[in-house]
Amino acid sequence: MIFVTAGTQLPFDRLIKTIDNIAAELPGVRFVAQAVNSAYQAKNIEVLGFISPAEFNGYVDNSKLIISHAGMGTIISALVKHKPIIVIPRLVKYNEHRNEHQLATSRQMDRLNYVNVAYDEDELVTMFKQMWPDNLKPRNSISDVASNEIISSINNFIKY
Repeated sequence: MIFVTAGTQLPFDRLIKTIDNIAAELPGVRFVAQAVNSAYQAKNIEVLGFISPAEFNGYVDNSKLIISHAGMGTIISALVKHKPIIVIPRLVKYNEHRNEHQLATSRQMDRLNYVNVAYDEDELVTMFKQMWPDNLKPRNSISDVASNEIISSINNFIKY
C-alpha cells in the first residue's frame, strides 16, 4: 500500500492529481490518500478526509512507501518508522500555502539527505518510477528517543 498525505489544513490537488495519474498505471497497487477539501475528484485512489492520529499511524505502519507534502509530522513519522518517503512541497504560487516554509523544509531535508524530495510533479513521477517497486529504501532514519547527548545537555541546563 502506498500512503499519500496532503495534510489537514489546505487542499493539495496538484499532489492528488499526480498520484491519481500514477495509480491509473498500477491497477493492482492500493493507494490511500489523506486529503481534505480536495476539488479534484480522484478516480484511481482511495481518498480519505480527516483521519485520527491512530488511523494515520496505522497507514504509515502498513505502507511500503509514503508520498507527502513537506509536513514535519509526516517526515518525522517516516524517519522514525524507517519508511521510504517522497516529499513534495506545497507552493505559494499555486495558493497551496501561506508562505514557502515547506519549500525551505524540503530543501533542508534534501540537503541533509533525510528524505527524497520532488520539487514538482514531473520529478515526483520520475522519482516514483525509480523507486517503485524494487528500490524502496529510506534515505535516512531517526530514533524515537532523544540521544544521550541531548538528555545530558538538557539536564545540565536545568541544573544551572
